[in-house]
Amino acid sequence: MKLLIINGPNLNLLGKREPEIYGTTAFEAFLKNLKQKYPKIIFSYFQSNIEGELINKLQQADGIVDGIILNAGAYTHTSIGIGDTVKAIKTPVVEVHISNTFSREDFRHKSFISPHAKGVLIGFGLQSYDLAVASFKNT
Repeated sequence: MKLLIINGPNLNLLGKREPEIYGTTAFEAFLKNLKQKYPKIIFSYFQSNIEGELINKLQQADGIVDGIILNAGAYTHTSIGIGDTVKAIKTPVVEVHISNTFSREDFRHKSFISPHAKGVLIGFGLQSYDLAVASFKNT
């Protein structure tokens, strides 16, 4: 099984940015542990702060990987384009968020991705990604 993890804006700062919300673990360290936990899964990883690059990566991955785990960061709440891309591709996408977006500012309560995602995991910290992987393993 091949899974692609895509992280959006500012998620390259995990481990440094607002640790009270996002924790103190860098994503690369978490990903290393995830790969060890699931040795039979081939993971690829992409992060960008640029909306169009996220859209391009989603389109390029369609039909190449078995599933996509997407944390579009703030673009979740603003990007109709990313939502349209998730709707347009055939590869299933699980939307993840580290924090509980519903316990934060009102603008974070709306997702343009959720209506087109296979599922949504919100508020379980970095474990949201682990739960997303498990959702693909069990399908």
